[in-house]
Amino acid sequence: MSHAVVVGGGIGGLAAALALQQRNWAVTVCERAPSLDPVGSGLAVAANALKALDVLGVGDAVRALSTLRGEGGIRRRDGRWLVRTTEEAAAARYGDSVVLLTRAALVDLLAEHLAPGTLRLGTEVHAVDPDTGRVSTGAGELTADLVVAADGLHSAVRRALFPDHPGPAYAGVTSWRLLVPRGGLPCPASETWGAGQVFGVLPLAGDLVYCYGTATVPAGGRADDERAELLRRFGDWHDPIPRLLEAAGAGRILRTDLYSLATPLPAFHRGRVVLLGDAAHALTPYLGQGACQAIEDAVVLAHLADRPDGPAAYTAARLPRATRVVRASDTLCRITKLRNPLAVRLREAAMVLGGRLRPDLMLTAADEILRWRPPV
Repeated sequence: MSHAVVVGGGIGGLAAALALQQRNWAVTVCERAPSLDPVGSGLAVAANALKALDVLGVGDAVRALSTLRGEGGIRRRDGRWLVRTTEEAAAARYGDSVVLLTRAALVDLLAEHLAPGTLRLGTEVHAVDPDTGRVSTGAGELTADLVVAADGLHSAVRRALFPDHPGPAYAGVTSWRLLVPRGGLPCPASETWGAGQVFGVLPLAGDLVYCYGTATVPAGGRADDERAELLRRFGDWHDPIPRLLEAAGAGRILRTDLYSLATPLPAFHRGRVVLLGDAAHALTPYLGQGACQAIEDAVVLAHLADRPDGPAAYTAARLPRATRVVRASDTLCRITKLRNPLAVRLREAAMVLGGRLRPDLMLTAADEILRWRPPV
């Protein structure tokens, strides 16, 4: 039986482990944290990733968490819709819409489906040899036929494999993420664009709302009270944004600077090692595709892993698509960063006009991403 070592127990690493186990691989997941406590609050699982989760046998369990109904889209800071669509239209076009859930819920679901003994928590990986598949950890040495580096944005494995690559670039934007009790507030799924700032409101199961804000600021900034900072920036925006922020727990707001691998890697593999998820193609969150692309990676990798040229075939299958998604997300990021009042008005007018000319504009713009299907 072939053996794979997965470095990192996030969504991508767990999905890869599950996909490989379904192909009769023995898998060891090395996660340096003492528990599976995912960083972040909520995420969107779009139609492309739901199809991949079907391959893993957990798609319907994720769909059961869906709370989306009716309209959603992009709004102005006064609440007026700029462009919108419906859950029903998305489902009709792609066979699925999007499921909004907490990161913890998806991590737990994937972990529950792994074979007993797969996870090694509190196990830090110190070095990986791409030629031999040896993995040095704090608990000893492992040898693998395949090493899957799913160790995130600041991947140590990526740096070792491609030391001349410039690494992640700051997108010029910081983000805030938080979970807030809905408290009976009407909260349609929406993203509101202002001058260089964005605020998202996404309803989750269990009477929770996932909120996020972004702003164009220098990297490394922090506020003594991040909730007060959010109220300063978004407190005069349309309802329910101010009321959601008032209800937020001051100490439960996660602030993170946004980075992407704007310069593509030359390959997603070297020797027996493959890179997956943010380690391979970190992207800004504006398309909601970070976790989705990692899940795609996982099922494609497992589909190809038994081939003699498995790692190279994985690069050939994933590098072009992931690069396009990274660039599309970076482009959208640049559009949201517009702060000049005239540029903002022109952006809004173009979105309104586009929506009138093409009522399905929000969907057609994402066709290439959302029409993806797993390999068979």
